[in-house]
Amino acid sequence: MRIALLQMTGGIDPAANGANIVRAVADAKAGGAAMLFTPEVSGLVDRDRERAAANIHDETSDPVLATIRAAAAEHGLWVHLGSLLVRRDDGKLANRGFVIDDTGAIRARYDKMHLFDVDLPTGESWRESASYTAGERAVVVDTPAGALGLSICYDLRFPDLYRALTDAGAEILTVPAAFTRPTGAAHWHVLLRARAIEGAAFVVAAAQTGVHADGRATYGHSLVIDPWGDVLLDMGEAPELGFADLDMARQTDVRARVPALRHRRPISRVERL
Repeated sequence: MRIALLQMTGGIDPAANGANIVRAVADAKAGGAAMLFTPEVSGLVDRDRERAAANIHDETSDPVLATIRAAAAEHGLWVHLGSLLVRRDDGKLANRGFVIDDTGAIRARYDKMHLFDVDLPTGESWRESASYTAGERAVVVDTPAGALGLSICYDLRFPDLYRALTDAGAEILTVPAAFTRPTGAAHWHVLLRARAIEGAAFVVAAAQTGVHADGRATYGHSLVIDPWGDVLLDMGEAPELGFADLDMARQTDVRARVPALRHRRPISRVERL
């Protein structure tokens, strides 16, 4: 199964970001992919809250979502839209990922569960919880590429989520991201490989990259990792479209050789001495 990943340097103009993704849909289809994966905040990268507010919509009126759904239907391609910033029905904001099928229908939604509230040694300070509401449910969805377990960026640091996803049958763990450069350089590769090995699952992580119009800088290095932990694709730092081929027989082989998933036991009690 061939998949495509869009590594992008998203900006403060949703129309430009949407047009970039539409081009990627056409190119992914032409390249033989069955599914395209895009990064976190694919529609808008803008940490100026007042300016960004005018470009955050509910699902029914979000122009980027509508554009990508139309492109998916036109080209007959499934799309994992890593995430958009959306206004929920209750008026609160969410960082929400979408799985769109080849007719343009939305097959799954996932709201980021773990919000990035940190102060980095570089002086960068992030408070996602000041703007967004955390999701409350994990999601697995069937696609032509396999059963996807959905997550977003900072979720990567919480292995219990990925255990729940693989327990529910996930074969591919998706981690669209806009990782900062310091944390990316330190932890991105090792954490993604760990999630692949722990779950004996493929990991697909489409990422934002470069210096963005709002001043932030992201790490890039979109990755595809197989269930043994081998890196099948590392896109470096250039904004571009990449391809990888997933051999699901590889997963069957790995899970047979190291049957750790079958050996999992629930931990209901911890004795502290």
